[in-house]
Amino acid sequence: MVNFIYLIGDRHTRECVVVDPAYAVDDILRIANDDDMTLTGVLATHYHPDHVGGSMMGHTIEGVSALLEKCSVPVHIQADEAPWVMRTTGLGDADLVSHTSGDVVSVGDVDITLLHTPGHTPGSQCFLAGNCLVSGDTLFLEGCGRTDLPGSDVSAMYESLQRLASLPNSTVVMPGHQYSAAPSASIEEVRQINYVYKPPTREAWMSWFGGSTS
Repeated sequence: MVNFIYLIGDRHTRECVVVDPAYAVDDILRIANDDDMTLTGVLATHYHPDHVGGSMMGHTIEGVSALLEKCSVPVHIQADEAPWVMRTTGLGDADLVSHTSGDVVSVGDVDITLLHTPGHTPGSQCFLAGNCLVSGDTLFLEGCGRTDLPGSDVSAMYESLQRLASLPNSTVVMPGHQYSAAPSASIEEVRQINYVYKPPTREAWMSWFGGSTS
């Protein structure tokens, strides 16, 4: 599914966090170590196994639980997502740090703002660091996360997408999957090319996307 896993860090303090480490845990830790960075936390966009690990379509994805066995760090999640994350990963409440929208996780001198963007899942969240938005499965360059899955909400997705559309034009959208030719683009470009921004009103959105999106 061409997942993206992101490392966000401060090159002065040599600290970093990892976003959605569902695959290649040893490789992630090696990359951080080779760059002389110390992993201090995990940021989870949402609970689906292809982002945090767990069982999916008959396959076991190693994910966050495997990472914590090698590196004991907090896992930052949106509060509404906590029970879903625990069921999916087998982690306990003590492993998780629950947040509300607008909370900031600091990595050295780098501040990462957590934005609650429900729709794909109840506790989906995006991460804003400087002019970069790690958007998980809320917003792709072409399309958005599915809204026909357990916990999905078409109306909430509309509100979340509008919230992201209001970010400064130069904000770089870095999605959770590469479902387009380019891996990233500015939010200005995304608003122009992405069909999810074509409906002019909430009513039009609900008419177009009241079933599912992908």
